[in-house]
Amino acid sequence: MRYERTTAAGYGKQMTTITIDDALNHAGAGRYQGRLMAIFGLVWAADAMQVIAVGFTAASIATSFELTVPQALQTGTVFFLGMFLGAMGFGRLADRIGRRGVLIATVSCDAVFGTLSIFAPDFTFLLFMRFLTGAAVGGTLPVDYAMMAEFLPAKNRGRWLVLLEGFWAVGTLVVALAAWLLSLWNVAEAWRLIFAVTALPAIIGFGLRFFVPESPLYLLRKGRGGEAKAIIDRMAVVNGRSALGQEIDIAPATPTRGIGIFSHALRRRTLLILAVWFLVSISYYGVFTWMPPKLAGDGFGFVRGYGFLVLIALAQLPGYALAAYGVEKWGRRPTLVAFCILSAMGSILFVVGSSTLLVASSLLIMSFALLGTWGALYAYTPELYPTASRATGMGAAGAMARLGGLLAPSLIGLFVTKDFGLVIGIFAALLLLAGAAAYFIDAETRSATLA
Repeated sequence: MRYERTTAAGYGKQMTTITIDDALNHAGAGRYQGRLMAIFGLVWAADAMQVIAVGFTAASIATSFELTVPQALQTGTVFFLGMFLGAMGFGRLADRIGRRGVLIATVSCDAVFGTLSIFAPDFTFLLFMRFLTGAAVGGTLPVDYAMMAEFLPAKNRGRWLVLLEGFWAVGTLVVALAAWLLSLWNVAEAWRLIFAVTALPAIIGFGLRFFVPESPLYLLRKGRGGEAKAIIDRMAVVNGRSALGQEIDIAPATPTRGIGIFSHALRRRTLLILAVWFLVSISYYGVFTWMPPKLAGDGFGFVRGYGFLVLIALAQLPGYALAAYGVEKWGRRPTLVAFCILSAMGSILFVVGSSTLLVASSLLIMSFALLGTWGALYAYTPELYPTASRATGMGAAGAMARLGGLLAPSLIGLFVTKDFGLVIGIFAALLLLAGAAAYFIDAETRSATLA
């Protein structure tokens, strides 16, 4: 809602005060956000590559250090443990000291520890490096989204946030292609080269992050309105619009004391959205941690090898495209619920599929729908919280996702030797529960103002 006030400014001039939402609408969404998207997207793809590499490196690591594949997947366990701790800690830190400094620190750690993973002399050292890399990635993911959301006007926010999530599919595709090529060339210790591929965009992204200013909403909340206005003016000029001018001021942020993510006002939505994150993540990581080694080995008839994994990665792109359309056309919550149900249907099709063609179709549907689910989830979650607790809320959501990542390998390890279809059936049930939890969230945030 627009808020204006005129006061004497001296020399016969009048000062007009507008809300931050009006200021963002004036600046618009264009070239400036496009530049931010390129920077955030590069690091987002790098983070996706680090996560997805867990499944694609397990077999090679097992060969290098004379381990079984389940033992090699301990790299994933410690990685997700690091992500869990990083998401909780860095999310809260970003709400206290600012987004920009936290992002630079986490991306630098991602680059350093990811690079050191390449040269691991033994399995113990590798586990330690993967834990530290996971902590850095866990801190980057939630703060990225909180910050990008705070540079966008309400009418464009959902589509742009889903577009950012789409870089996850790009990272997945790069890792799948790298693993495929290395398998065709029979490269020894291919996991080292895969980790090199995952570290490169983080190294580049570290330098680019210095070009990203602090969030204007965060600056406004900290009483630094002049700095916030300067950033808004820069956004407007780059987007081909006029600066606000000296006669226009941005209203101070509304105090939000006591509005933590588990406060009375936010407790219901927090519990429900965290449940969705946990249920979706345990299903997603369960599928994509074990699918690479499964298809690289015996697979399911003609559905085997890294070539089909590349096809599965490509299926994610239209999932994001539909989510980007849905969050603006139908709303965040309906789109999220629909993708959860579609993901569950793909999982059920896998369980009941009696032919290789049905199995292949089910895997493609799961990839399409699960990544559309993530797109809707990442667009929806930051809008559920005020600026004072947005990064904390995203950090808590990220932590629940990493908890799901920690539990997924254990759940699969418990049942996969008996019946792989049973595991996928469990994921179908969890995804239906996620859809139900999303349905009962008490807010639809399409075109909502960020407080």
